[in-house]
Amino acid sequence: QVQLVESGGGLVQAGGSRRLSCAASGRTVSTYAMGWFRQAPGKEREFVAAISWSGGTTYYIDSVKGRFTISRDNAKNTVYLQMNSLKPEDTAVYYCAAAPSIVKVQTNPLYWGQGTQVTVSS
Repeated sequence: QVQLVESGGGLVQAGGSRRLSCAASGRTVSTYAMGWFRQAPGKEREFVAAISWSGGTTYYIDSVKGRFTISRDNAKNTVYLQMNSLKPEDTAVYYCAAAPSIVKVQTNPLYWGQGTQVTVSS
């Protein structure tokens, strides 16, 4: 029903910036809350940020608050993660996710993208 494709990952120097994109497709995709997760090698997958279907509500984990910004453009069926002041500990595979509510996208997403690698060098 919903397909998600991430892009924008790559190698970035510490202190630099990167913008990730998640292109969504499906008949009801614009009604879904969207989120970003990340997973470093040998570590558990970690929730990063979420946004409601309207874009009116957002949530961030403390470690990225003030540095990362989640946004969406429903006309383009795309969600973004703007990452500034990047740190080596931000290195991970970043995944896009979707669910019917902003609560569920944080705890039990229904759909996942394939992931995009972000590597921050020191």
